[in-house]
Amino acid sequence: MKTTLRPLIALCALVAASQGQAQRYLTEVFTNDQITVTPNLIYGTNIDFLTSNLGSPNVPAEVVELQTAVSTGQPIPAAYFNPADGSTALKVTNLRMDVYQPDQTVDNESERPVVVYLHTGNALPPPINGSPNGQRTDSTAVEICRQMARRGYVAVSMSYRLGWNPLAATEQERRGQLLNAIYRAIHDTRQCIRHLKQEANEGGNPHGICTERIIVLGEGTGGYVALANATLDNPAELFIEKFRPDPFNPNVSYVDTNMVGNLAGFGGMMNLYRPNGYDHTSHFCVNLGGALADESWLAPGDVPMVAFHTVFDPFAPFTSGIVIVPTTGGPVVPVHGSNHFMPLVNQYGNNAAFANLPDGDPFTDRARSLYGTTQTHGSVNVTINTGAEGLFPVVRPFAGAPFTEESSPWQFWDPNSPLALTEIQPDVTAHMAAMMSNPDMSPAKARAYIDSIMGYLNPRIHAALQLDAACATLGVDEMSMLAANVELYPNPAHDVVTIRSRQAAILRYEVLDLNGRLMHAANVNRDRFEMARNGLAPGVYFVKLHFAEGTVTRKLVMD
Repeated sequence: MKTTLRPLIALCALVAASQGQAQRYLTEVFTNDQITVTPNLIYGTNIDFLTSNLGSPNVPAEVVELQTAVSTGQPIPAAYFNPADGSTALKVTNLRMDVYQPDQTVDNESERPVVVYLHTGNALPPPINGSPNGQRTDSTAVEICRQMARRGYVAVSMSYRLGWNPLAATEQERRGQLLNAIYRAIHDTRQCIRHLKQEANEGGNPHGICTERIIVLGEGTGGYVALANATLDNPAELFIEKFRPDPFNPNVSYVDTNMVGNLAGFGGMMNLYRPNGYDHTSHFCVNLGGALADESWLAPGDVPMVAFHTVFDPFAPFTSGIVIVPTTGGPVVPVHGSNHFMPLVNQYGNNAAFANLPDGDPFTDRARSLYGTTQTHGSVNVTINTGAEGLFPVVRPFAGAPFTEESSPWQFWDPNSPLALTEIQPDVTAHMAAMMSNPDMSPAKARAYIDSIMGYLNPRIHAALQLDAACATLGVDEMSMLAANVELYPNPAHDVVTIRSRQAAILRYEVLDLNGRLMHAANVNRDRFEMARNGLAPGVYFVKLHFAEGTVTRKLVMD
């Protein structure tokens, strides 16, 4: 979704922040005592690939039982939820989230922007992943969510399904398993967003959220998921060469949507999500140390993006390369890192809302001072690209042997926790392994980097999403208010799409393809209508809605 920037708004926001004024979303306006945390809320239920025995001959019959129960609204038998119960091969899990928010008894805003936080962890649970981290309750997750809540946001730290085999014999096997794990995590993210929207509209909005201002922030593996959630919107994108077991067969992907569901997370034998009437649209993407599956997934009109990435990251390439498994050192899949895709984001105009924020704050100045420079560690040189507004390159000292390069200086953990003290191989604990890529880890160091993340990130969210007023009247641009009150769902769609405006009548709509060709148009003069597929082929389209006040354009995916 494209957003517009009123330069005066952005300038005033930065001036206010630089003068030390307490401005919501840019600075902390609440204390920890004014933050409430509601843990363990269920946002979805689905098959757990980590604990299921997928090789059992009982799987087909159990799939039928589960799908029937979900489709008819019957409870799933308890045995499916218990990994220790051998009576079922398939296992099901409730996906949970923790919600951080300013206490609504002290907060005057009733509709707050939402930050959905996706944790790190290599799609495996700790300490199997070689680290004490990898849960929605990681120290970094809690710190970032609390900091966002103190600024006035609602922060949601969500769990997502894990499970793949990094010890599989071939790179192709590892690649297929990891891609499917990430795909399931995308489904979980989209389910969480739909759940939040349904709660806000039908459940009394218990968390006081604005459904038109949703930011997805992912760290590490969560960064991969956040970037994919923002860019994976065309079924053909699952069939690019690196996603094909046989690169010469363009009709088969590692991700079998007939088995695991379509892009929205619906359908598929091994998938239990069902539509709830709401779409999974989000409005801003933040990457902390992840990478993009492929530059071809990016397109004009994608959401604004901000990325934080260490220049010599040993696991997620800063520019482009192969994802490396921390525990084994094994290669998995080629990807594009932040240094590669952020110039493309700017070329497409997706970061136009904040590309011209003025110099003068230390975080913007630091990031821009690094563009075009070459950094050297030992014999390795990395040149940071120009035109990468929204990229904050993180340059760390060269640790030297026996340490690897640093990947996530914003991470910290308790060295004496049971997870940290668990041996992942003889005489090597998870804490010791994680310290290899974060040799001077400490809460103070991590919080210093998180403070920098907040200082660089929040003015850009503020500018792109125009957080100067309540959700229903965001900004002073009337067209932005009009756009904020338009809904289009389901998206992706298979047949009929519902389009609704909560503010004004839609006079006419036009459907354009990616080349700007008019595919369909009609006069409607209504605030809600259903648009039939009208023979549209699978792919990405733009729906242009005409109002008396102007036009609003939304991206639509037909699967």
